[in-house]
Amino acid sequence: MNESFVDTFKQASSIIASMKGYIRHELQRCLEREGQYVLLVWWETLEDHVEGFRQSEGYQEWKRLLHHYYDPFPVVEHYESIPL
Repeated sequence: MNESFVDTFKQASSIIASMKGYIRHELQRCLEREGQYVLLVWWETLEDHVEGFRQSEGYQEWKRLLHHYYDPFPVVEHYESIPL
């Protein structure tokens, strides 16, 4: 599943990268637990993700490609950088 997921994610990356407000993203693989990943996505605004991407036709394709890999469905939370 791991390589299949990563290959499919590479394909789906072009979908998210084409969205308004998209800045960049990273997919990180867990070293301790096989098959666990963290996706970090930077957006210009929260609305670009929640209203723009999540309500787009591109998101429907993203779901078709990736959601069958998720068990359980991942928690999606939004954060902001803190200048240090």
